[in-house]
Amino acid sequence: MLFLHDVWVNWFEGEENGYNVCYFHEWRKEDSVELLDQVPVLKIEPKLFTYIENDMMEIPKELLDKVHNQAYMRKNHERIPLEFCFIVTDGSNVIAIDTMGYSIPLRKSRLILRQEHQVFDLVDIEEEFKVTTNLKIRQLNDYHLLSPAPDLMWGLTRKERQLKQVLFMALDSLFSTKNLSELKYWYTEWNPQVYNTLVNVDFENTWNLFFNEISQGWTDRHEELTEKIIKGQTYLERIWELEQGSKVN
Repeated sequence: MLFLHDVWVNWFEGEENGYNVCYFHEWRKEDSVELLDQVPVLKIEPKLFTYIENDMMEIPKELLDKVHNQAYMRKNHERIPLEFCFIVTDGSNVIAIDTMGYSIPLRKSRLILRQEHQVFDLVDIEEEFKVTTNLKIRQLNDYHLLSPAPDLMWGLTRKERQLKQVLFMALDSLFSTKNLSELKYWYTEWNPQVYNTLVNVDFENTWNLFFNEISQGWTDRHEELTEKIIKGQTYLERIWELEQGSKVN
């Protein structure tokens, strides 16, 4: 078994999408960064890495058995074992996992750059740890407004990803109401030039046109629309405010 010692982690809890497990350069001062005393390291096949990084499904038992009680955190000069905590890499990417005693990857973290390179050096000549479990990798149609597909988040900063998810939560609420007039209102707020072309367009086609335009990238126009569309939605307004006040280290 290979181990990494004195490992800095910044846990993102309940994140099924790897794009929300932020790399070191996006860590923030308000994040709760922890130091782990010892963490086992495994080199795994890319398919298994993708499965763990981008889902919240059951981790294969043979992997959990291998890392059981092999990680430790230090508290008040005492080494406390962590039941299923480990680092995996496919040789190109690295992620730390803590199941908090369960069998799913409840907490995920990237590593600081120096320790990422240490992982690559550790596993350089290691064979991949393989599992016999039949893995169900998420497909494009498994994503939805509340769990956007990775291609809609590529190239965005942490703040932009968070704000875009606020927009998508508002859009999910808008979609569920099936209110055609409201949908057309917000579409014309986004793109006034479509006003005359929407007169006889039904809800589904209006939605598809709107979403195809708004789902790509992130601009000042996206930000302006989001701020307007969440007015009166206390939960989304709170996330918006917190995100606007956040700063990267």
